[in-house]
Amino acid sequence: MKSKRNKRSWAEPYKIKMVELLRMTTREERKKALEYAGYNTFLLKSKDVYIDLLTDSGTSAMSDRQWAGMMLGDEAYAGSENFYHFESAVHENYGYKYVVPTHQGRGAENIVSKIMIKPGDIIPGNMYFTTTRLHQELAGGTFVDIIIDEAHDSQSKHPFKGNGNLTKLESLIKIYGSKKIPYISIATSVNMAGGQPISIQNLREIRKLTEKHDIKVIHDMTRVAENAWFIKQREKGYQNKSVKSIVKEICSLTDGATMSAKKDALVNIGGFLALNDKALYEEASNMVVVYEGLHTYGGLAGRDLEAMAIGIGESVNDDHIRARVGQVEYLGMQMLEAKIPIVQPIGGHGIFVDAKRFLPHLKQLQFPAQALAAEIYLDSGVRSMERGIVSAGRNKDTGDHYFPELELVRLTIPRRVYTQAHMDVVAESLEEVFHNRKKIKGFKMVHEPKYLRFFQARFKKL
Repeated sequence: MKSKRNKRSWAEPYKIKMVELLRMTTREERKKALEYAGYNTFLLKSKDVYIDLLTDSGTSAMSDRQWAGMMLGDEAYAGSENFYHFESAVHENYGYKYVVPTHQGRGAENIVSKIMIKPGDIIPGNMYFTTTRLHQELAGGTFVDIIIDEAHDSQSKHPFKGNGNLTKLESLIKIYGSKKIPYISIATSVNMAGGQPISIQNLREIRKLTEKHDIKVIHDMTRVAENAWFIKQREKGYQNKSVKSIVKEICSLTDGATMSAKKDALVNIGGFLALNDKALYEEASNMVVVYEGLHTYGGLAGRDLEAMAIGIGESVNDDHIRARVGQVEYLGMQMLEAKIPIVQPIGGHGIFVDAKRFLPHLKQLQFPAQALAAEIYLDSGVRSMERGIVSAGRNKDTGDHYFPELELVRLTIPRRVYTQAHMDVVAESLEEVFHNRKKIKGFKMVHEPKYLRFFQARFKKL
């Protein structure tokens, strides 16, 4: 008789030492909070949120080693000992030659855009990210999407939906010429596609093409360890390799990187710009003094640099990533069992609900993902966020709305924060909202900021 115990469960590779108490709210309290926030989950007060899945940026739990490291903060203005520990961690785990710390990822995006982009330049990339594209536009460039078509289909099961389309890239080079393309913007674990990975094989092909045309590859490595885990699971020849070695191989196929360490690297604040080109590094070191701080602290305290150095090492541990992605998968499988339409395959940092399929009675200009995020909060106090037409913003030349194929609600899982029981609560809430989905009404936008409107826009129910 075949044993039913041939599959064993995994558990979190840590134990809980301290807890943060959560506040439960009533539906009436949540209704008032939503109205006060203009139905924008970014404008909700944290004290009114039960399970916070707005983002995994700076919301993860630090380890005892990280907290201990913060007590070793060398708060010297220049040449802090913590900077050199951080620099060594970047060299060891990612392999880049030079590194400039910044207060977070968008600080690095600002600097790399200013030193590499000229007005009229074209920046191809495997799907836009909000702050990345804005910095490119503010520097005078234009982002052009070269991601494979499957990435725009929430139901496609392609294992590497973060891959770039080489034909699209070659066409851009032919049209504009390599001198108008300062770099290719390549993200690992593509956020706006649902946390979808890029393959090593695709990176190699992109690298070969860009070397032929003397174009650099700049890597958005915010969630590179999660991408490495998917390569380990899905790409031939990598099953027996460590996440750490795969991460380093990914980085070796690029010329530099922007990093929000608030995600993979398990800190509440911090980021960096890494480069292999000495001349660019010198420019970046000069620029960081203007916008962030000295090149050995970049807007961070010594204790933050120390926590980041330790977090980088912890982030590429196989057991950590197995549990991190496993919890996301656990929630996603419950959603699929309940027939809730989500982006597939399940991504690395969150579950992305397909609001178009969830609310087919709403037009895209009625902001269905925004309406769905508000309804989820109203039902259970779970905070999620919109990743659709509001996040996409407007065309910088015409002023028209972008209409992305994907209209999503992102339920982002912070690292080492919530238990499986919390995931059960989230799944049950989505199932309840799905059952009553026909009653959900759309929104109109009544306040629209000039930049990155999804952070501060306000809405009213239609």
